[in-house]
Amino acid sequence: MSYIEHYSLEREPFSNAPDARFYFNSEQHEQALLRLMHAVNSNKGLAVLVGGVGTGKTTLARRMLDSLPEDRYESSLLVMVHSGITPEWIVTRIAMQLGVSEPSSDRLQLLKQLYNRLLELDAEGRRAVVLIDEAQMLQSRELMEEFRGLLNLEVPGKKLLNIVFFGLPEVEDCLSLDEPLAQRVAVKYHLKSLTIETTLSYIKHRLQIAGARRMLFRTNAIPLIHRYAGGVPRLINTISDNGLFEAFLQKKKDVDTQVIHSVAGDLGLLQQPLAEMTHDHDRDELSDIEDMLDQLEQKI
Repeated sequence: MSYIEHYSLEREPFSNAPDARFYFNSEQHEQALLRLMHAVNSNKGLAVLVGGVGTGKTTLARRMLDSLPEDRYESSLLVMVHSGITPEWIVTRIAMQLGVSEPSSDRLQLLKQLYNRLLELDAEGRRAVVLIDEAQMLQSRELMEEFRGLLNLEVPGKKLLNIVFFGLPEVEDCLSLDEPLAQRVAVKYHLKSLTIETTLSYIKHRLQIAGARRMLFRTNAIPLIHRYAGGVPRLINTISDNGLFEAFLQKKKDVDTQVIHSVAGDLGLLQQPLAEMTHDHDRDELSDIEDMLDQLEQKI
């Protein structure tokens, strides 16, 4: 028997594999998406989303891509997997993604092909949008200058190409390599770690999607998950998933603080051991969660 069967779940609730069903529309993710969509709807040119490791940038990029209907947008998502990317590769990939069937190996001819394709899309009443994930990998002045050149593909009064960078805080350093490009950032939003209240809502949401019929975490386990994870969704998933599995192995009906401490230790998250909740702030934090769970009547 797996822990999925043990807890009568339909699927794993805390997998870090991309799955649109588990998208959690927190207030800040909603605000980020609203701003990024405004940027492309208004042809702002360049927008940037910045966030730490595991804060949901890639999830948001995929969500944005899914939110761009084909009848109004020609859109694509490019993931930068290493820092050895060349300007020629970038332009060729963007051209292909936007519908240039046979990109030329000659740079000037390639730019002409791309410009003509952008004119075609504009004539169709569609906007061209390129989302760049892991944009902190773009670590050269030449790449930044190339993006600035792409943003110059326009007609009087209208930009023909919108670009959105999704990246770690280091993406700011990349932009600073070309000051004129940095000045063209029309929209910028920073994703932050989840609060303890949002962490509770996040865990509840994922349990719901997985088919849970009750809360599987003890009230006082939630603050520990939040603290060990630092409010980072990816780590919340990892700790929660391991917590459910460990509780299953111990034949427990739910995940308690002992399990979370044990899991955090196994994951190497105990560099600074946490004190028990004895301070007033901790009691208030726990009380707030107890109130929230009481309102849920221990049901999902």
